[in-house]
Amino acid sequence: QVQLVESGGGLVQPGGSLRLSCAASGFTFSRYWMHWVREAPGKGLEWVSRISAGGSSTSYADSVKGRFTISRDNAKNTLYLQMNSLKSGDTAVYYCAKDSKGDIRGQGTQVTVSS
Repeated sequence: QVQLVESGGGLVQPGGSLRLSCAASGFTFSRYWMHWVREAPGKGLEWVSRISAGGSSTSYADSVKGRFTISRDNAKNTLYLQMNSLKSGDTAVYYCAKDSKGDIRGQGTQVTVSS
């Protein structure tokens, strides 16, 4: 069955950086577009970024464009999200997902941006 396991979250000060990872198994990772979505306290799921199966095409939500970078290593079945210049508004649980709505996603990793 599909398994997506996120890691790398934590507490960071505004302006700081974090790198999230997502280990995928149970499906042919290299054949699928992959996504990052997030859920902030009291809000619904928000799509953050996506990457094509081969990694050559990426897209970002306006709220993170220029600050976040999505990437993947198909040899390691791993998805990444490099997050720079973090803001308090980025505080959320971050999920990797097989679809843009987050219907098939992992357990999430908490990112808290606070001084």
